Amino acid sequence: QALIRRQARGALQTWHDLRLAVIEGTMLRLRPLAMTLTLVVGGLLPIMFSHGAGADVMKRIAAPMVGGMFSAALLALLVIPALYALWQKRRLGLR
Repeated sequence: QALIRRQARGALQTWHDLRLAVIEGTMLRLRPLAMTLTLVVGGLLPIMFSHGAGADVMKRIAAPMVGGMFSAALLALLVIPALYALWQKRRLGLR
């Protein structure tokens, strides 16, 4: 959406403009992603540090979920925007 807004204004002429549009779009996803990450990890941390009956089984279930949430956040905030910017740079033929 940020890319489309910049194109409509005619403010998408260079690679720098494209990078700013991608950063703007990524920043809009930061808060919802941080809230989701905080809630999921916060809910699973008590399971990770528990010692009661069945804790050994629950830890094995919770650990991959915590790791998956962190890796999903990194993917959504770093990898996907970078790949999208490179793809759009090639598609738009920007310098």
